[in-house]
Amino acid sequence: MFKPELLSPAGSFDKLKAAASYGADAVYLAGQQFGLRSAADNFTPEELEEAVQFAHAKGVKVYVTLNSFPFDRDMEGLSNFIKQMTRAKVDAVIVSDLGVVSVIARESQIPIHLSTQASCLNAEAGKLWKKMGVKRLILGREVSIQQAGQIKRETGLEVELFIHGSMCMAYSGNCTISNYTKGRDSNRGGCAQSCRFSYKLNYPEGQELEGRFFMSSKDMLGVDLLPYFIEEQIDSVKVEGRMRSILYAGILSKTYREAIDLCTQDRPQFQAQLPSLNAELATVPHREYMQANLMEAADHGSVLDTDSGRKGAHDEFAGVVRKVINGNQLLLEVRSAFNEGELLELLPFQGETQAFRVSPIFNSLGNLKLEQAKVNTLVRIPFVKGADAGHLIRIKRPS
Repeated sequence: MFKPELLSPAGSFDKLKAAASYGADAVYLAGQQFGLRSAADNFTPEELEEAVQFAHAKGVKVYVTLNSFPFDRDMEGLSNFIKQMTRAKVDAVIVSDLGVVSVIARESQIPIHLSTQASCLNAEAGKLWKKMGVKRLILGREVSIQQAGQIKRETGLEVELFIHGSMCMAYSGNCTISNYTKGRDSNRGGCAQSCRFSYKLNYPEGQELEGRFFMSSKDMLGVDLLPYFIEEQIDSVKVEGRMRSILYAGILSKTYREAIDLCTQDRPQFQAQLPSLNAELATVPHREYMQANLMEAADHGSVLDTDSGRKGAHDEFAGVVRKVINGNQLLLEVRSAFNEGELLELLPFQGETQAFRVSPIFNSLGNLKLEQAKVNTLVRIPFVKGADAGHLIRIKRPS
């Protein structure tokens, strides 16, 4: 059966490691130029080479985003960056600007994927991009799964669709709200998420409404629709979230990996596991979920309006297992403070999570007992069955 690629976000090296280890087929990231997520921990040339080596060792592809809209002055370093990516052996680049597409096609053999920022919504546009050298269309989020399948058949190109994460309230690549509210160019890496703010609405009739999130979209959740992605042979399903946490990268990669494998190998079991898959996806911080435009055009119900919609933030990221010590202790790099006796949960790369009460806690040398594990420290905790280096641990707190 056809199996789509799982493409996960990698806003930093640690997030890349989590995504690659927890089941992503490919990751997308950015260098320090030409990308739209200027606040992410973007990769230096040296880090990029190291990241590609790590990913390739696990059989995971690396796609580099160059999806901003540059002016002439911004193009000066492009040729040098192309050479860096060629040396690093990246698997593809994600591009939105015609000029950047042209330069990359002329100066390298790196496959070009058209960014969703280009708002490709129809087959005729896809055919034109194909003539420019594009190998894959990352279609606008306004396109349904069925429409994406039709575009694939008519163009002969690979197609990629988002399956999970935040949604833009505007056509991708066509929003200038941040330019107006903050003086920051959202199409050149400076999006301030102004659409997420609470506003007061003043109507001509004199009516005033406060605390309105009238531009803030709900988040996309598409795991239930995987059979349709497979039926239309969508080549890649993409998880949004380079700015999200390491725990997010790990949980989303693990959950969608399990979902894709089940859906392609045992459809009845996939249907039976959907409640637990959805429950796991609900543990990460998110806004209220919806299916967006995946089946039919989103309407007014896709906007949050009177509520910020924040959900699922009760579980916290305890840390990363860095080492198993003598088979009876774990060396944990702590990312959120937790106390002795708290309920933690180990997330193995595959299989069921393991819940446990943590006790005792020792310092990194193992010679001092601690009541609390503090942020940005190394601590020793008792070994948990199945634990290994790189596994993530979360704190299970009441919702």
